[in-house]
Amino acid sequence: MQRRAFCATGAGLLGATLLAGSRRVFAAPALAVAGNTRSDVHVPTSDLEALRRRLTGKLLLANDSGYDSARKVWNGAFDLRPALIARCMRAEDVVSCVEFARGHDLLVAVRGGGHSFAGHSSCPGGFVIDLAQMRRVQVNGTARSVRVESGALLSDVDRASLDAGFVTSTGTVSDTGMAGLALGGGFGRMARRIGLACDNLIAADIVTADGRRLTASARENSDLFWALRGGGGNFGIVTAFEFRLHAAPTSTLGGGLVFPFKKAREWLRAYADFTAGASDEFCGLVDIVPTQEGERLIALDVCHSGAPTAAEQGLAQLRKIGAVLQDSVKPTPYLELQSRLDSNHPAGRGYYLKSGFVREVTANFIDTLVDYLEATPGPGRVASLLQLGGAISRIKPTATAYWHRDAAHQVLLAGVWDNVADADAARNWARTGWKQIEPHTDGFYVNLLAPDENEHRIRGTYGGNFERLVDIKRRYDPTNLFRRNANIPPVGGAAA
Repeated sequence: MQRRAFCATGAGLLGATLLAGSRRVFAAPALAVAGNTRSDVHVPTSDLEALRRRLTGKLLLANDSGYDSARKVWNGAFDLRPALIARCMRAEDVVSCVEFARGHDLLVAVRGGGHSFAGHSSCPGGFVIDLAQMRRVQVNGTARSVRVESGALLSDVDRASLDAGFVTSTGTVSDTGMAGLALGGGFGRMARRIGLACDNLIAADIVTADGRRLTASARENSDLFWALRGGGGNFGIVTAFEFRLHAAPTSTLGGGLVFPFKKAREWLRAYADFTAGASDEFCGLVDIVPTQEGERLIALDVCHSGAPTAAEQGLAQLRKIGAVLQDSVKPTPYLELQSRLDSNHPAGRGYYLKSGFVREVTANFIDTLVDYLEATPGPGRVASLLQLGGAISRIKPTATAYWHRDAAHQVLLAGVWDNVADADAARNWARTGWKQIEPHTDGFYVNLLAPDENEHRIRGTYGGNFERLVDIKRRYDPTNLFRRNANIPPVGGAAA
């Protein structure tokens, strides 16, 4: 549908226009909105009125009640002010928004859970298509599947699935959006056992850049289905997902182990040896964090979803790696484990990170990481190592768009801050350290995209699947309407 479809037929563009469903009166005949391929587009207020009438949800402008809360995103590093926010309630709303954005050539951001590290859940001066109100989750126990709308959070999916006796693969922080997680791959505590979130995707309902509503699955639009599993939000707006369910573990052993940093080299080598032989039921996340006293600690978050005897044996091996300063590991309900790290990742805090995949934790890699951490003490400086492998690695790289199946771990450096005055120092710490660590990595997880990522790294993270992704992008989004992501332009190369 072209722009003229949104023009009002009964009134001219001059003078004030009363918007349907609102008592506010526009004094200006047009609203300046950031364009997708040009700096600004002047959208007639009559067109805004027409869009507002079509939406079940609300259309918010900068002076509307609710705009300030709606524009906020999880990462406090970004304080963006879009010109328009459409709070969609159903798939038809998304179609209307996509047609409006395409017809006016607007800069678009798509918001699900709003957890984008790169700030891509919003956009400066553009049009945010907000799916946060679309949170319905429906479990089909007979089919062993769960249907998830795109605004649903991990906690919504976990709770509904576990209530029915099932799990699917989700992430590690419960207020993360399920949509963004799954489209980029989807690591979590169950991934080594049952695969990534994208590996458990059965089908997806999607609105493409031309406003079509399609279903992507192994039988329908299979090329698009392949691309959605790891290719991010490049190909359209998914309005609902269907995921495969698995029987919930009968027990889970989990919690945290804290070790001193002074023998970090020895500890990391022993931990790497342990994880290399760990069962699929084990998942470990290492955070090397500063203390208030300016020192560092090694905090290991563990989850073992196997038989209690095997879990206790694995835990005993971990406890032997070094002196344990704190030990909170115990039999714990899986849903409780899923929210264990939430307090460490509050909304509104500033985050900047660089990350990459590690195929082998070598002595050289450990020395490089520990040397940098020892040389740069200070608050808000975190290094992490997330264990991968298991079921993730047993799927061919070409089976889905997610390429780096052979990675053993993911490493990241995160600069975090609560005071904006500390932001530059935190960012510079992560950037400087990454120059030393990057040679030990290959590619990165697209959901951990940095806002200043370079084209070479973006192309490399899609690996041997890149050219096929470009071809699919060209067919479904030839004008690159959906570009605020780890972008795959329809002409090759990469553009954020």
